[in-house]
Amino acid sequence: MSYRDILYSVRDHIATVSLNRPHVSNGYTCTMGTELGAAITAADNNPEVRAIILTGEGSDFCVGMDLCSGFTAPPPEHDWLEPAGQCSQRIFECHKPVIAAIRGAAIGAGSTIILPADYRIAATDSRFGYVFTRRGFFPEGASTWHLPRIVGMGCAMDWMLTGRVFPAAEALASGLVHRVVEPDEVLPAAQQYARDLITNTAPVSVAVTRQMLLRLSAYDTPYPAHTLESKLIAGLVTSPDAAEGIMSFLQRRTPNFPGRVPADIPTIVGWEAASD
Repeated sequence: MSYRDILYSVRDHIATVSLNRPHVSNGYTCTMGTELGAAITAADNNPEVRAIILTGEGSDFCVGMDLCSGFTAPPPEHDWLEPAGQCSQRIFECHKPVIAAIRGAAIGAGSTIILPADYRIAATDSRFGYVFTRRGFFPEGASTWHLPRIVGMGCAMDWMLTGRVFPAAEALASGLVHRVVEPDEVLPAAQQYARDLITNTAPVSVAVTRQMLLRLSAYDTPYPAHTLESKLIAGLVTSPDAAEGIMSFLQRRTPNFPGRVPADIPTIVGWEAASD
């Protein structure tokens, strides 16, 4: 598939998805939302891809919706999904770990599409902002679900109600980002994190674990999590990945897990049914 507003490449089992409108600081468009969703789906369905890096070309990750690009709202009865959510929801559903590598401004959509990512690395010059109330808009990208789970309700209320822009240091202290590095180190740090996952972890285990954390933590008791965990662990006696994990540990070598994603994900998890 060819893309207009993003770049997509795969190298060494890492898919890199880049917002590619640097001349307007990667202002977000409806086309970009559609293309991001398609690229993440392509990476998710490619068994050779083990990790996905989401980043932006140029000095800014994304300054939010490009208000000059034109936007026509659908009729009220139309079953329409806003463009930031086309990316963030696809990341939520993804089987592969997603690493957000952020430089410069990450405002509006730039702050919402990174929330479902598994690991977020920011540059020292990064700044974030859920600025919707300052434009008379409403939050997007399912951010009202994701943000409180990451930083807590109090912090989410502060950022979203005031719409203020805040620096990388505050994002790090709150847990919005996991790590802050110099601007030219952001992408290498994301690649290093991806390589560690690729070398040392089982892709099926990673896929199931990230979905368990995202979906099961929303329940009000631990019982559904324990039930599913019990069924998955009971199945390990016939798991080639589990056998390889034990043998590589005993033999003190790097593991070579045979399981592939999405083909070998246990059917018992039923995420597709849960998404309907």
